[in-house]
Amino acid sequence: MEVKGSHRLLALKKILLEETDEGNQLSIKELAEKLKLAFSSEAEFDPRAIKRDLEALDEQGFEIITNKGIYGKVLYSYHDRLFETYQLRLMVDAVLSARFITEKDKKTIIQKLKKLTSRHIAKTLPDPLIFNPSSNIDYNLIKINIDRVHKAISTNRILEYQYGKYNIDKEFVFNREGDFYQVEPYALIWQNDFYYLIGKFLQTGEFRHYRLDRIRNIRVTEEKFRREDLDITKYVDKSFHMFAGEDDWIKIKFKHEMINIIIDRFGLDADIRKLDEEHVLLTTKAKLSPGLVSWIMRWGHKAKVLSPEWLVEEVKKEIELMQDLY
Repeated sequence: MEVKGSHRLLALKKILLEETDEGNQLSIKELAEKLKLAFSSEAEFDPRAIKRDLEALDEQGFEIITNKGIYGKVLYSYHDRLFETYQLRLMVDAVLSARFITEKDKKTIIQKLKKLTSRHIAKTLPDPLIFNPSSNIDYNLIKINIDRVHKAISTNRILEYQYGKYNIDKEFVFNREGDFYQVEPYALIWQNDFYYLIGKFLQTGEFRHYRLDRIRNIRVTEEKFRREDLDITKYVDKSFHMFAGEDDWIKIKFKHEMINIIIDRFGLDADIRKLDEEHVLLTTKAKLSPGLVSWIMRWGHKAKVLSPEWLVEEVKKEIELMQDLY
């Protein structure tokens, strides 16, 4: 059986992509065997033709690494992947941990990601696991919302949608009696296991954030807008666990053992000073909000608010309410 040179070259490229990497190399003889599997066991492949194909691929920018194995045998492999292995692992883990993605789509996405490396490395990446999605998340709705928000952001077009939340009867209830929101979209972010749209609410001129799974009947309008200079990173940091509130300086005394929690939340640049052998002082700017109070309460006796007085009183009120429950 005769195989056309162009077909052989393309098959050879595929073999190098899928079968070789830093730890897996193939000789000319092994490449010929792989080509037979791709075409026919009766096909014959001249080693000189394979070498010419390898040279042609290399000349066209498909960089082939050549090494010498035992007894001087020449081995060939391809290393220049679009993503490093650790980068693929990060993406696979992100897909697996996303609660709103169905098991079926997780499998599809991860199989596609695995095609970006050799089959040997692909085997080392995690396989899809069953994650229990949140009962109130409609995955098909999320997909539509992501697509339309992305389109609106990339084209600077105003979005219109309804927004709401669930009541105690597990019924979805629209805010503002079902009136549509008009929002200039600035960013779509992943925070606290949910997607959020950050945008300017046109009715008030405020920048707000909206959970994507609570958006309904979204539409990309034809109306365009001019983007303002908004620092998305600062907005997310100041929004503090995605709760609204006014910015203010806060001082909190923490036990030494909390240092990594503080750094995880506020970063290495946070103003953290040693008070004594047991405590450190955090000074930072944050939004005074129920979200901030809840975060402080999580750490019990290991965190004490020193200022502002408003925040001290809010924490005290929350403690009293908890005491009343018990």
